[in-house]
Amino acid sequence: MSLPSFEVVRPRSLESAIDALARYGADAQMVAGGTDLVPSMKQGLFAPRVLLDLKGLRDLDFIRFDPDRGLEIGALTRITPIAESPVLARYFPVLHEAAKTIASPLLRNMGTLGGNLCLDTRCLYYNQSGFWRESLGYCIKKDGTRCHVAPGSAVCWAAFSGDTAPALLALDATVDLASPRGQRTVPLAEFYVNDGLLRMNKAHDEIVTGVRVPASSAGWLGVYKKLRIRQSIDYPLAGVAVAMRKDSGGVCLDARIALTAVNPAPKLVLAAALLQGHRYDPALADEVAHEAIRAAKPLRTSASTMEYRRHMVRVFVRRALKELWLNGR
Repeated sequence: MSLPSFEVVRPRSLESAIDALARYGADAQMVAGGTDLVPSMKQGLFAPRVLLDLKGLRDLDFIRFDPDRGLEIGALTRITPIAESPVLARYFPVLHEAAKTIASPLLRNMGTLGGNLCLDTRCLYYNQSGFWRESLGYCIKKDGTRCHVAPGSAVCWAAFSGDTAPALLALDATVDLASPRGQRTVPLAEFYVNDGLLRMNKAHDEIVTGVRVPASSAGWLGVYKKLRIRQSIDYPLAGVAVAMRKDSGGVCLDARIALTAVNPAPKLVLAAALLQGHRYDPALADEVAHEAIRAAKPLRTSASTMEYRRHMVRVFVRRALKELWLNGR
């Protein structure tokens, strides 16, 4: 599977990147690390006439933390610095842990935070060669009209499989975007669309420039649990991010739980609010874990079964809550 022909444009500033997007329109596709886009192009899933290489935008490569203002991370920050940051390990451990699980050391050196947040959704019937997809009549996400996972569905059920998004959701993060119309900030919880085809609340000419985590989320305990076949490299089949704040007596003051790889968008588990004001209680943890599997709707988008992925969401939520409530991390 070879790459299609394309032109590479390398802007050196955010302004020139925005101008290039406006100039080339739908013919252009943005690339940074390329760890997801390039294999997809080889599979014939994308064939942009122009690749807009964003690696030259050095101003978007940073990690800044101020106890009063919170955390800011540029979209072109590589995953490795996030996974190795002592500041993140101390103040935002759920994000630090999630970053450490992404792919392999080589891919973490190449991949960026912005790219991980904007990952294309994945499905067993989509991430295949053109010949393979043609034999099934294609699918609703690419060239066809039928969802093989949920026949009759009007939406695509391909799963979002990024690891940093649930961690940042649990930290109440926002995402910054820039376009010819100016800049805007969107809560990360509103950035994603629960449709594997639409994916994000982002126009084609908008560039993700970074994320912000409020100072109020600093110091929360956090853990990330990830299910995958090959522990060294694979995307998650299910992922659970849990962040918690508790007092010296072990009473939960606040908690957030977010899921990935079990829906077309990463999702918060609203039942986490039930934990507030309680000490560790296995029955309560199990109740919240049960509500988590109600939020998780994995379908036949991967090599694993729906039942196993749903079961592991429940197991991961229970384990994470016990770990944070009793031990703290």
